[in-house]
Formats: sequence, C-alpha cells, structure tokens
Amino acid sequence: MNKENIVELKNISVSFDGEKILDSINLDIKDKEFITFLGPSGCGKTTTLRLIAGFLEPDEGEIIFENKKINDVPAYKRQVNTIFQRYALFPHLNVYENIAFGLRVKKLKEKEISQKVEEMLKLVNLTGLEKRSISTLSGGQQQRVAIARAIANHPKVLLLDEPLAALDLKLRKDMQKELKNIQQQLGITFIFVTHDQEEALTMSDRVIVMDNGKIQQIGTPQDIYNEPENAFVADFIGESNIVDGKMLKDFYVEFSGSRFDCLDKGFEKNELVDVVVRPEDVDIVPVGQGQLVGVVTSVAFLGVHYEIIVDIGGFKWMIQTTDEHFVDDKVGLYIEPDAIHIMKKSEYSGLYGDYSTFSEEMYEMNEMAEENAE
Repeated sequence: MNKENIVELKNISVSFDGEKILDSINLDIKDKEFITFLGPSGCGKTTTLRLIAGFLEPDEGEIIFENKKINDVPAYKRQVNTIFQRYALFPHLNVYENIAFGLRVKKLKEKEISQKVEEMLKLVNLTGLEKRSISTLSGGQQQRVAIARAIANHPKVLLLDEPLAALDLKLRKDMQKELKNIQQQLGITFIFVTHDQEEALTMSDRVIVMDNGKIQQIGTPQDIYNEPENAFVADFIGESNIVDGKMLKDFYVEFSGSRFDCLDKGFEKNELVDVVVRPEDVDIVPVGQGQLVGVVTSVAFLGVHYEIIVDIGGFKWMIQTTDEHFVDDKVGLYIEPDAIHIMKKSEYSGLYGDYSTFSEEMYEMNEMAEENAE
C-alpha cells in the first residue's frame, strides 16, 4: 500500500432499490491533496462522499483510511469532517460558540478552546465577529463559520458537498480562492463535490469526472481539459466540437470530409474515432485558406469574444473568436495539428458535440427578441 494515500476505495459498489448508484469504484486519494468529484446530478459523487464520511456503507468493496479498513467504523470515530451545502450552523449559538462546538464535545480546556477559536477566526477572516448572531451574517460569512467549525478539530480529511452552491457568482469565486488558500495553509486533504466545471478546474490538484456511477476520468485540470478520455468528459468540461473521424495512420486523421495532421498515435489503421476540437482552437480564415468550409448560422457577442455557430455539411460547429462575422457569411476554418484530440469510440459517441440544438435555440431567442422590440 502507498503510504502517501490517505483514502483508498477498492471495488466499491452501492445500490438503492435495485438501482446501481456506484459501480466498482477504485480510487486512491493522496495526503494533503485537493481532489474534486465532478459530474451531473445523480452520477454518484455525493454517495462517494457519504461513504468516506461514514454516513453510508458500501454493498461491496473496502474503504481504507491510512492503511486501515474502516467500513464498520462509525462516522463520529473517523478523522473526517463534512461541510454540507446547507451549512447546518446552530442558529441559537453565536459565531464563537458555533466554532467551539466540536472542541467542547472533545472536552478541551476553556483556554485551549479560546486559543483554537481565535486561530480559526483569523484563518477564515472573521476576527472581531465572534459575538455576532448567525442570523445577522451574510451567506459568505456563514460559509466561513462552517469551514472554521469543521477544521477546528483539525481532521485529517475535510469533505465538502457543494458548499458554494448557494453563493452568488462573485462571492463564489472569492471563496474558491479562499478555500484553496486554507487547504494549503492547513496541509490537510480536501475532498470537494461539485457539478460546476469551472470550480473543479480552478481549485483542484486532481479532478474525478463521474457519470452513471462510474469514474470516467481522473487527472489534473489540464489533463481533463486537454486530453479528455471520451465524449462525455470532453462535453462536460467546457465547450467541445466532437465529430466522427477515421484514424488513417499515426498522426493523420480524416473528419468532416477533409484530412488533417494531428499529434495522436497508437490507433488501428482506419479505426473509427471521436475527434475533439475546442471552440477557441479554431481559426476562421478566408474560404481559400481553410481546411473546412462552412456557413455562419448564428453569432452571439459575449464581451470578450464572439460565439459563432458554423454549419459544415449539416454539422454545427461552435467557434470562439475575437473577430466579428455575420450570419450567412461563407467562411473557412483552419485547425492546427495540436488543436485536434483523438478519442476512442465509447458509449457516449454521437451524443455530444453538435451545436444544432444550441443554434436553433439561439435563433428562436433572437426571433423572440426582435418581435418584442417591434
């Protein structure tokens, strides 16, 4: 066993009412790591968190904590604390007493409690608010109290179940930075659950992408974004054009009626594959200079860039560019070899990556806006 691993999940399966929620999950989580479970509702990420916390037992498999099996260890005996989406603070206790709660349960001396609470208040930037009632605090301040209370006992692992979901966008971004700083200062393992891709990419050392009770990919934020393993991961993390392709030979692929140099190898000759091209990696060029030719079907200005939908042989591509283009423009598309990523076919092939519905929705919204303006 690896001494660096603080938590190991081995062949974990869980079913509710005959439906498999987790299907043979295997995972190692390293000590002092910030790791994030990312996926849509119902993918199994919160169930995994509850297993580690001890609120749930697996039907099959082992949960290992610091090289010891803990399947039967009750939640209160695990060196783990959880912060939920609803912070579960005690409304009748002030900030100080909320943070001190777990320390009092441990029967620490008052001087020690006072010292620890002061330390926690400083860490979460709430010094001076210790006597405040919970009901007078903003959402962000309540969030900080919940963090301070959870880490006052210095657990080995802190579990965070969508803790920023109730905050507005600006505050959420501030708290993302703050949580990462707190984790680095404390040097403890954070296991975070979210369905927000940006949140996962911003904060994590590694991201675990889940769907249908299975781990689809584990990797650094850069790996997950630049080297997705299947069409689900490519689509879930950011925008992606995903087209059917054929790997003619190493470093050479055919898709959308043209042939391209790429950086991928190790596929069978003429193997059918999924090809991913991120919208920001496509250059719109004059028709004669493009490897592909299409017609602009919609344009949306998003401040920093335009989001342009281009129809290429009935398949709608999304392109993000700072250059202005107009609906019905005929354009060329140029794609560098390093912008092309090849994936094996999977159960998700053909389900994602065409912006036809996106284009129709935008068209309908534009039509409605024009009618309302009249």
